[in-house]
Amino acid sequence: LSLYSSPAHETKYVENPQTQLEEGVSRLRHVMEPYTAWSLCSDFFSEGFEFLQNPPAGFYPRLGVIGFAGIVGLFLARGSKIKKLVYPAGLMGVGASMYYPQQAVAVAQVAGTHLYDWSLQGYIAVESIWKDN
Repeated sequence: LSLYSSPAHETKYVENPQTQLEEGVSRLRHVMEPYTAWSLCSDFFSEGFEFLQNPPAGFYPRLGVIGFAGIVGLFLARGSKIKKLVYPAGLMGVGASMYYPQQAVAVAQVAGTHLYDWSLQGYIAVESIWKDN
C-alpha cells in the first residue's frame, strides 16, 4: 500500500464461515444450557468453593499425599495402557484408605457386593451358553 493513497471506501468485514467443530460445540452448548443453569449445579459449586476456603484440619497435606501417590503410579506404569489406569488408581486408593479407613471399608463392602453380583451374572450367562451347546 502506498502511504499517500487512501483505501477503498467500500470495504466490508466478512466473517469466516463456521467450521464443523465450531458448529458442534455451539449445538452442544445450546443442548446443555438448561442443565448447567440448574440451581443444583450452582449450589454444588458454591459448597465446594466454601469447603476449599475453609477445609478441615490436615486436608491439604492428605490431598497432597494422595495426589503424589497417583503421580508415582503414573511413573511406575510405563508401557501398558491398562497399567496406566490401574497403578495410579490403586496407589491413590491405598493412600486414601490410610487417611480415611472407615470410608474405605464402606466402599470396599459396596464394591465387593457389586463384584459378587457381576461374577454371579457372568457365571449364569456362561452356564446357560454351555448348556445350550
